[in-house]
Amino acid sequence: MINTRQRYEDIEARSLAPYAMKSGESRGRQYPEAEQEFRTAFQRDRDRILHTTAFRRLEYKTQVFINYEGDYYRTRLTHTLEVAQIGRSLARALCANEDLIEAICLSHDLGHPPFGHSGEAILNKLMQGYGGFDHNKQSFRIVTKLEQRYQGWPGLNLTYEVREGIVKHETKYDVRDSEAEGFDTDKRGGIEAQIANMSDELAYNAHDLDDGLRSGLIEPEQLDDLAIWKMLKDSIGWDGRHFSEQIRHQIIRRLIGIEIDDVIRATGAKLDGLDLASPDDLQRLPYNVVTHSENLETMNRELQTFLYDCLYRHFRVVRMAVKAERFVTQLFETYIDEPNQLPPTVHAAIDHRGLQRGICDYIAGMTDRFALEEWQRLFDPFQRP
Repeated sequence: MINTRQRYEDIEARSLAPYAMKSGESRGRQYPEAEQEFRTAFQRDRDRILHTTAFRRLEYKTQVFINYEGDYYRTRLTHTLEVAQIGRSLARALCANEDLIEAICLSHDLGHPPFGHSGEAILNKLMQGYGGFDHNKQSFRIVTKLEQRYQGWPGLNLTYEVREGIVKHETKYDVRDSEAEGFDTDKRGGIEAQIANMSDELAYNAHDLDDGLRSGLIEPEQLDDLAIWKMLKDSIGWDGRHFSEQIRHQIIRRLIGIEIDDVIRATGAKLDGLDLASPDDLQRLPYNVVTHSENLETMNRELQTFLYDCLYRHFRVVRMAVKAERFVTQLFETYIDEPNQLPPTVHAAIDHRGLQRGICDYIAGMTDRFALEEWQRLFDPFQRP
């Protein structure tokens, strides 16, 4: 037996919830294309995203710790893959479209510049008066304009639903106005976009805590007053003594499991109380349906505050953030002062997008490693240009 696109679409029609988006009901692509025989529209989108240059670059872009600080910390790529895994787990339980969720998850951080949120903040500051910089909007620009892989159109020509999921991506870490031409801003993201948003948040909490403990920037004793930490210790039967690598793995694994289970139960209970006949019905609700229970939401807020105070504001992380701001600022300013330092491909982009935006796009596409090497080439007199 062979699985064809039509068979996949039939399976979706039978197995997905009424509020889930079916690939056969997609609003389509900006530029018309013939459908493929053995992949659905959302499966093709996922595959196109995986093969982009922007996706490969995520391997060397900062999550919390810059790449050279250790081989075992999360990068923007491993974070993205973990978000996609959590998204698929939630999708299966909530009868949503796994392929659509995976495509949104894999694309949600394509626009992140080098050095994580510090790089984003300084680029936004440098671009004031020229449209600013936001990694979510940059992700959208990458898939619709900047990736040049097809002769017939710019970008990846993704389906409307994947593009909408990118546009309406929001978490507590990067809340923004969901605005883009051609999308109804009065409607919320669909169930798949909401699951992708929640998956991003769950991954941040669990994996940043994991990396903080692994690095020694967070000591287990610092967490003793947190309700969620007490619950985790009790759930694995750990008495708080002799913290080991295995205990850390157990705790993070248990944390992810608790978070996922809670979202499934809380979201399921909310959906059971609604009469949703279509994805459009869900998007017109005045609130998100993908949610935590009130109890775990309170615990998560406490954990997020702790991570901000004790990890993201740790002096070692702050020092690297300040360095990153210096690197990015000096790169931007020297390119502005003398654009002839830029390679020919960037000059072509400047001709179409303007000096500031062309330079911003060039820097945003850099990995941490390339940005540091470029800084050395430009400012170290003993480095060859």
